[in-house]
Amino acid sequence: MSGRDLFCPPRRIRRGAGLTLLFAGVLVAGAATGSLPGPDRKSAADRAGSAVAAGHHEQVAKAAAEAMADGKSPMAAAERAASRSGDRWAAVYSQGDYQEFEQALDGRYTGVGLWARRERDGRIEVTRVQSGSPAAAAGVRAGDRLRSVDGERTDGLPVTDVVSLLRGDADDAPAGTPVVLGLQRGARTWDETVRRALLSTDSVTVHRLSDGTTVIRISAFTKGVGDTVRAAVRDAPASRGIVLDLRGNSGGLVVEAVGTASAFLDGGLVATYDVDGAQRALHAEPGGDTARPLVALVDGGTMSAAELLTGALQDRGRAVVVGSRTFGKGSVQMPSRLPDGSVAELTVGHYRTPSGRGVDGRGITPDLDAGRDALQRARTVLGGLGDPS
Repeated sequence: MSGRDLFCPPRRIRRGAGLTLLFAGVLVAGAATGSLPGPDRKSAADRAGSAVAAGHHEQVAKAAAEAMADGKSPMAAAERAASRSGDRWAAVYSQGDYQEFEQALDGRYTGVGLWARRERDGRIEVTRVQSGSPAAAAGVRAGDRLRSVDGERTDGLPVTDVVSLLRGDADDAPAGTPVVLGLQRGARTWDETVRRALLSTDSVTVHRLSDGTTVIRISAFTKGVGDTVRAAVRDAPASRGIVLDLRGNSGGLVVEAVGTASAFLDGGLVATYDVDGAQRALHAEPGGDTARPLVALVDGGTMSAAELLTGALQDRGRAVVVGSRTFGKGSVQMPSRLPDGSVAELTVGHYRTPSGRGVDGRGITPDLDAGRDALQRARTVLGGLGDPS
């Protein structure tokens, strides 16, 4: 079992030639703080769910062991058993995929260092190039068209599939492996061969609006995010409010989400969760900024650890939540290693907000619905909360 306490590794989805990486919620038992009372807090549903989860783990482990004894693939057997379990979040990862997931949680990834978007005509355009990355060294610029990756045309592909092509399969495309980019800039077209590298992610970005409002955007809860957010809050102008932008945040390390909550709460409950029916709790550290006006922005891409944070701020009356209903990923998965080094991940429980709300399959409803104008609505709300902006 992994030594990590609370984390959300990427979900993998095979689509043609690409590997799509998407964060989904996972909990590893170990050092979660603050236990709630035991048997008297377990409902019949908790006990039933615990028994079902334990049975699923046993079935998957047994299938893998039998396949190993027969000289067959334990991973393939585990995948079949997991698919039959009825667990919508069940997954089995290769050893390479899992190593990549752990790198991502440490704020690192293997790739070439570019971001892209799909235009309305289906073309893929580079939107950003990471400084010091292989793409930057090769002269790739924002605005360039990415026509192909290793000879496969990208026009019309979802951006997630393009990212998968750039990163390659975790087992076959480690740092140092080459990838050929087909590029276009104006009338010029050319191919550029670059080598993938282990790069650092920027999970937190901070910028200040013209009125002094600080916007803290968190793309994922990777290692160190909690400390970064606390520092950003300390550095923000004391007389102005903060917008915590969690739109598109698909999860990450739950301990970092709790650390982020600690920037805005003076201790207290952040969430409760169960693992195989045992009830536990997560608490914020004391000393957070509890007075500054705060708005949390969310949307349908706000998932898992990001929903846990949103629910805590909303239930504790610390933030006004603006945007659209969140994804609804509130289940807890436990990873376990199989004989061939692959990892099976099955649901073992669920978490709840401080008021006892379940998130899984429901999501979190914002206090104020907003679409594309969400940031402007957030600024209006801050004004109503006492921010002089």
